[in-house]
Amino acid sequence: MDIAEFTESLRRDGQLLADAAEKAGAHAPVPTCPQWRVRDLLIHMGQVHRWATGFVEHGRQEPAPLPEAPRLPDDALADWLRDGCRKLVETLRAAPADLSCWTFLPAPSPPAFWARRQAHETAVHRADAEAALGAGHTAADPAFAADGIDELLVGIHARERSPMRTEMPKTLLIRATGAAGAAWKVALSDAPPRAERIPLTAATGGDAADCVLEGAASDLYFALWNRRPLDGITVTGEVSLARLWQERSGI
Repeated sequence: MDIAEFTESLRRDGQLLADAAEKAGAHAPVPTCPQWRVRDLLIHMGQVHRWATGFVEHGRQEPAPLPEAPRLPDDALADWLRDGCRKLVETLRAAPADLSCWTFLPAPSPPAFWARRQAHETAVHRADAEAALGAGHTAADPAFAADGIDELLVGIHARERSPMRTEMPKTLLIRATGAAGAAWKVALSDAPPRAERIPLTAATGGDAADCVLEGAASDLYFALWNRRPLDGITVTGEVSLARLWQERSGI
């Protein structure tokens, strides 16, 4: 996927997030983030969008804290989120290809990093807003979902801060079926997970893995981010590894 596709996903999911949050109400609990109410979700995402905008707009070279939370009434927060998301999308679309700024995962360029990271951040939290509304979540585009699985496994969980560890070495095989067919082999141990994307045709059978998760890309995407249960996903081998992922992989 390219920057334009990521920014369009960001724009769309930002709107869906704000709409669902507005309908749910600021004080509705967020089942997928049990410590949060919708108000917390809106503030967090509004801060994150403005935080990301700052790096791209000003070419910031060092990490920076999130901006302060706004002092706004509950009924103004959804529009505040919309404004921040709109500004981020505009900033990413206007960013020069040779922009230099701080990032924290490998990427072809800083604009590519921020467009991808913010698109997935917004999609995952859009699912949170829809969970608070209780109306079921909107499926992700298969190619976008497969990319998000790749970012999560190969990028985010490869960092030292990943909490996903096992006492004994184990191997997890993840297969996304359908239009965005792809597969990942994940080595679990007492160190950060080490994942590699492999051809789907090379991921037949589960004899080389301790546990295999197989399902539609969108279902796997939200399940691996702990935004939906494993219902509808085929789990074979050591089912306890799938449960362990849900218990320990929170970011």
